[in-house]
Amino acid sequence: MTTAQALGSLLKSARDIMRKDKGLNGDLDRLPLLTWIMFLKFLDDLERQREDEVTLAGRKFRAAIEPPYRWRDWAANTQGITGDELLAFINQDETNLPSGKRGPGLFAYLRALSSSNGDNRRDVVATVFKGVDNRVKSGYLLRDVVNKIAGIHFTSSEELHTLGALYESMLREMRDAAGDSGEFYTPRAVVRFMVDDPRLGETVLDPASGTGGFLVEAYNHLSKQVRTVADRKTLQSETITGCEPKSLPYLLCQMNLVLHGLDAPQIDPGNALRFKLSEIGEKDRVDVIVTNPPFGGEEEKGIQGNFPDDRQTAETALLFLQLIMRKLRRQPTSAKRPARAAVVVPNGTLFGDGICARIKEELLKDFNLHTIVRLPNGVFAPYTGIPTNILFFDRSGPTKHVCYYEHPLPDGRKNYTKTQPMQFDEFKPCMEWWSKREESDQAWKVPAKELLAAGCNLDRKNPRGKVDFEHLPPEQLADDILKKELRIAELMKEIRQALGTHR
Repeated sequence: MTTAQALGSLLKSARDIMRKDKGLNGDLDRLPLLTWIMFLKFLDDLERQREDEVTLAGRKFRAAIEPPYRWRDWAANTQGITGDELLAFINQDETNLPSGKRGPGLFAYLRALSSSNGDNRRDVVATVFKGVDNRVKSGYLLRDVVNKIAGIHFTSSEELHTLGALYESMLREMRDAAGDSGEFYTPRAVVRFMVDDPRLGETVLDPASGTGGFLVEAYNHLSKQVRTVADRKTLQSETITGCEPKSLPYLLCQMNLVLHGLDAPQIDPGNALRFKLSEIGEKDRVDVIVTNPPFGGEEEKGIQGNFPDDRQTAETALLFLQLIMRKLRRQPTSAKRPARAAVVVPNGTLFGDGICARIKEELLKDFNLHTIVRLPNGVFAPYTGIPTNILFFDRSGPTKHVCYYEHPLPDGRKNYTKTQPMQFDEFKPCMEWWSKREESDQAWKVPAKELLAAGCNLDRKNPRGKVDFEHLPPEQLADDILKKELRIAELMKEIRQALGTHR
């Protein structure tokens, strides 16, 4: 077994080697390369283990990857193919194989795999590699990286645990290098706070998985409840599901879950919004949804057509909110609890009118929107300064009142930054408040009837709070100005109607 220090050193050495290659441009290129190499090594280690188990049981073993494309065939020998020969074997549609015969290159073979032999892992492998490119220019450097990864033992639970933590730190570094692509990563403190509820036997979904942070946290949370072989089977095959259409985060999500112990992640590589909302029935529903769906984007007309005529919008966040509401199971879960969701939304969702208001009306009338946690400035900085909130709702019945909790910045802080992010311990006061829900300087309550009468405007300010305009981010100031302008326009319309001067 490799120690945590040795694993850290091994990954650092591999990354140092990749920095020498002229085809790789920063962590956005280096981490995916490291990921697909690790993925193939993990798969081969797992295949060896399963082959032994199946053979001992007297059954025939079905390999997900066959010779000469297994890790052991082309990568395990440190003196094996290298240089241009290695690049040709990986990249070309047809090439000379290590066996001496001609055949498809490694990526061409992997992309063509299908589950026709009854092994669903083949579909996962094919989907992963359809979105992977090998940008390495030097086959010699690539061989050096492969030799480093050969030192990892993916069958060791201790090593997997350590690798999972190391991989998360690399994902954070990738987020820092991603700029506008930073939506791949939600701060760990926020994820942990939102995923504090699943029970073993309940199904968990993240319809916008990104790199899998919410699903990893859910898996870790549920793994502590495993007591029997049957429990483990339930967790491994019947619990964790996700959806991620972008090829890079899909690959990273798969590896993230694998390294944390989920043998065969069930991540849908398509757009979660591609299904007609009215056709999602009880069999398609789940018990728990935790997610930070993309916002600020625009969906195409074909996707919008999957939603009711009076709820069609290009705003991605509103489409995802409708999907989440539809995907929650109507009946109590196996743990005798209502199906429930925790969802990050931008401020605009709270005060939006028109289609947005109609969606929120359904949320208040058909679901119990029991809590809105208003996050402080800069939680997602520097990737976005848009103020955000977490909606917590369930299927226990209509909303009677909404409890608001305004999460304060730590004393002496005016914002969060990349180097000083939010810490999980900061949620402790909110978690202590959760069960009693007493009103305070941070917490207040608004009846649902009042919210419905106000056009479903959920953007309620803290009645005891003070607004520090000097330190508000520009996005929040713009939000406030927009809301005031909208309210002025509404008042002017009412005045014109009262005077009988319609336009």
